[in-house]
Amino acid sequence: MPDADALQEIAQELRAADATSILGTTHVHGRAEIQIDPSKNVAVIEQLRAKGYNFLASLHGVDYYPEEPRLGVIYELLDMKEVDRVSVKARVPLEHPKIETVVHIWPGADFPEREVYDMFGVEFEGHPDMRRILMPEDYEGHPQRRDFPVGGEPVLFTFNENDGYGADR
Repeated sequence: MPDADALQEIAQELRAADATSILGTTHVHGRAEIQIDPSKNVAVIEQLRAKGYNFLASLHGVDYYPEEPRLGVIYELLDMKEVDRVSVKARVPLEHPKIETVVHIWPGADFPEREVYDMFGVEFEGHPDMRRILMPEDYEGHPQRRDFPVGGEPVLFTFNENDGYGADR
């Protein structure tokens, strides 16, 4: 992980290319994080890739409910040569949950982006196959959102076996 000074240096280089691309940086518990403007995700990621962070270790979504912008996309980038990791975080609003795809940079981002779309509802613009990957196509809602209704079938025990889903047989 880059230390706090190295993280600030990386952020300054990214800001030099586009002053509005970096919203902030944190270095907590040995973990370097860069918060970016979601409309600049491809440019920032290409710059980091040119700096040596050329391995996409993971891409995942997060729901910051009740905060807004609510939905987040997190890219975990790794510099294999220096054994260095940085997290790149972009947050998109619930009413317009869109961010540009990085599949053209890392083809391996294909399925993780589809999973974030399926589970959180973030649409990756320019993705070659933006459709559900885990849930049925006609499924309504996004199950990993924190306000998704939790429910299901009742658990049957001996005291309620006549009240459950097998009672009318």
